[in-house]
Amino acid sequence: MDELTRSQLAERHNIRNVPSDAIISHLHRVAEFLLEPVRQQFGIPFSPTSGYRSLALNRLLGSKDTSQHIRGQAVDFIVPHYSPLEVAQWMERHIEFDQLILEYFDPENPHASGWIHASLKPAGNRKQVLTKLHGLTHKGLPEGFGGGFDRETVR
Repeated sequence: MDELTRSQLAERHNIRNVPSDAIISHLHRVAEFLLEPVRQQFGIPFSPTSGYRSLALNRLLGSKDTSQHIRGQAVDFIVPHYSPLEVAQWMERHIEFDQLILEYFDPENPHASGWIHASLKPAGNRKQVLTKLHGLTHKGLPEGFGGGFDRETVR
């Protein structure tokens, strides 16, 4: 739970980043059904870079008030020694999720760029896959490290 609620930014700004019991139950699901399968598959310990965010912390980060991080349903992470694209491709094929977003991945520097944003709702998961690349959001993941898409751009 500490990994999913820890925030140096919140500490620096004296923001209380403590989830309610209802949010804690969402965080447990995120840990069990998103993070643990990735840890098992890739065999490398890692810590999320962002999990639960109080509304004040989320706003300080410039994120929308609709972010699933506020509800304890989302996590951002990287897996050391693996490209975020490789991990996202595995997750797309093997894990239930609401959203899987490959964020700020650079195909020119695949092992040192970007991160994965993954979310999981208690029910009604959309299995939506997106990539944020060069200021655009694309449906799906790049076909490879060249960054090509055979799906449409959504904005």
